[in-house]
Amino acid sequence: MEETGCKDCRYYLPVDVFRGMCKLSKDPITPDDPLCAAMEHIPKCKFCAYYTTDKDYLGKCMGSILAYPDMIASKCADFKWDKQN
Repeated sequence: MEETGCKDCRYYLPVDVFRGMCKLSKDPITPDDPLCAAMEHIPKCKFCAYYTTDKDYLGKCMGSILAYPDMIASKCADFKWDKQN
């Protein structure tokens, strides 16, 4: 699993590309802030067992469909948590 920050948490609310807000504490945070005890991973392509990395910011789903690692996959019918998570 790749290193994560607040941007991978279910409770992160982006305000813009540089800052956000925690939905639980209402504190201002940045996407790369360290994780807290309440962190809960949100389903993203980079956490899926079917995702493989091709380049730094691009990969493939099931070996054929282009996908971004930070793409939200909560509505994907084929999403399966990678065993490393």
